Amino acid sequence: MAGTRVPNLQSATRQQPLIQPLQRSSAVQGAVQMRIKSSQSSGDRLSQSKSMVLQESELPQKPISRHRRNQSQHNVIIAGAAVVEPLVELKGEHLNVAKISESGKKQRKSWTSMWTVLTSDQLLFYKDRQQETGMKPGGKTDVVHLCGAVIEWTTEKSSRKNVFQITTNTGTEYLLQVESNSTARKWYDAIRKAIDTSTKADGGFPLRRSNSTEYLPRHSSLPAYGSASPNTKQRNPVHRRSINMFSSSKLKYSTSDSADKNGVKNRLKKFIIRRPSMKTLQEKGLIKDRVFGCHLSTLCEREGTTVPNFVQICLDAVDKRGLEVDGIYRVSGNLATIQKLRFIVDQEEHLDLDHSQWEDIHVVTGALKMFFRELPEPLFPFRFFQPFVEAIKIKESKHKIEAVKKLIQELPKPNQDTMKLLFSHLYRLLAFSRKNLMSTQGIGIVFGPTLMWPELDAGNMAVNMVYQNQIVEFILIESQEILNLDRK
Repeated sequence: MAGTRVPNLQSATRQQPLIQPLQRSSAVQGAVQMRIKSSQSSGDRLSQSKSMVLQESELPQKPISRHRRNQSQHNVIIAGAAVVEPLVELKGEHLNVAKISESGKKQRKSWTSMWTVLTSDQLLFYKDRQQETGMKPGGKTDVVHLCGAVIEWTTEKSSRKNVFQITTNTGTEYLLQVESNSTARKWYDAIRKAIDTSTKADGGFPLRRSNSTEYLPRHSSLPAYGSASPNTKQRNPVHRRSINMFSSSKLKYSTSDSADKNGVKNRLKKFIIRRPSMKTLQEKGLIKDRVFGCHLSTLCEREGTTVPNFVQICLDAVDKRGLEVDGIYRVSGNLATIQKLRFIVDQEEHLDLDHSQWEDIHVVTGALKMFFRELPEPLFPFRFFQPFVEAIKIKESKHKIEAVKKLIQELPKPNQDTMKLLFSHLYRLLAFSRKNLMSTQGIGIVFGPTLMWPELDAGNMAVNMVYQNQIVEFILIESQEILNLDRK
C-alpha cells in the first residue's frame, strides 16, 4: 500500500506544484480534489468575471475608491446620465433684492441691498459681508432653492433697469437688480445655469416631495437592468421575467404620465386662447378696477381728473365736520368700518359720507390715510425722495423754499394737483389748532411716512423718518410760497 501511494503523491505534486509534499496524505488528497475542482470551473470563473463586468450596475454600489487610478469615477453619474460640468459659483457682491411674494401671497415691494452668494443649487442673501464670513453672528439669512425655479428679465415689476425675477418651485418671487448691465447679465447667466444644472440633476422633477414614496430618486439604477448579460438571463429566468414586467410597467407609466402632461398643456392653451378679454369682463361687471392700490396717474386717467374723486370727497367731509375735532388725523378710527368703506369704494358703489354709518369722522380720515399708504408709488414719487431730502438740508430758508418749489413743479400733474389740494386743506386745519390740538409738527409726524418713502430700504428707517416729517412740515409752513396758495 505504501508503495502505491508514493508515485501518486509524486504525480499529484507535479500536476499541482502549490501543494506542499510534507503534508499528510489525507490532506494532500483533499487539497488535490479541491484544486482539481477549482481548475475544472476555470471556464465558469472566466464567464462569471465577464458577467460581473457587464452586470456591475446590478451589484450594490460600493464606495468610490480613492486610489489614483479610480479618480475618473468621481465625474461619472450612475444610470447613464450625462456628465454634469461643475458650476462656477459667484460670491461676494451687493445686489438689490426685493421679495414680492411668498408661497404665492403677494408682499409689498421693498428693495434692500443684500450681500449675495451663489452656490450650485442655492442663492444666499446676507445683510452684510460680515454675516457670511461668520464675523458678525446673528441675523437671518434668506436661502433661495434654485431646483425647479424660473428666471426671467422683467420691466413691468419695477421702473429700475437691469431687473430680473426668480420664481421658486414653491411660488416665492424675488426681484434682483444692479446698476451695471454687465454685472446683471453675469448673475443672470450664472443663476440660470445653476437652475438648469440642479433641475437636471434632480431628475427633471421641479416639485420634489420629500417623505413620500412617490418621489423618484435623482439617479435611479433601474435602467441598468436592461443591460443584463445573456448568461444571467439564462441562469435566472424568473428574475428576467420580473425585470421585464417592471420595465414594461415603468414604460407604461412614463407614457401615460407624458400623455397626461401634454393633455393638461393643451387644455391650458385652449383656455388661454378662448378666455374673454379684460374689457369684456369689465363690461359684464365680473372685474372692476379698484381705487385702493391703483397707481395715481392710472386712477386719475380713468376718472378723467387730476385729483382722485375719493380724495376730494374725503377732504370735503373733513372740511365740513372735522376741522374742530380733537386729534383729527391723529386719532385712529374703527378698522372694521374703514375696511367696509374701502370695499364700497373699490366696488365703485355710490358713496355718501353724510350717511350715519360714516358719522365718525376718524373713519373718513383713516380711509384717506390708507389710500395714500397703499399707493404703489407714493404721492412723492420714488425718484424725488432723495432730491427732497437734499433740498430740506439747505440751511438758508430762501434757497430751501426755491429748491422745494422747483421739485414740486417737476412732479407729474396728478401728484402736483393732489398735493396742492391736500396741503391747502391741512393749512386750513391749522387755523383751528387750539380746538383740534394739531400743530405743524403733529401733522408732519402723521403725514410724513404716509406721503413719501424710499424705494430702497437701506436700513436708515429712523433717519428717513426724520426727513419725511421735516419735508411735510416745511411744505405746510411755507405752503403759501411753495404752492402759491391764496392768502386768507
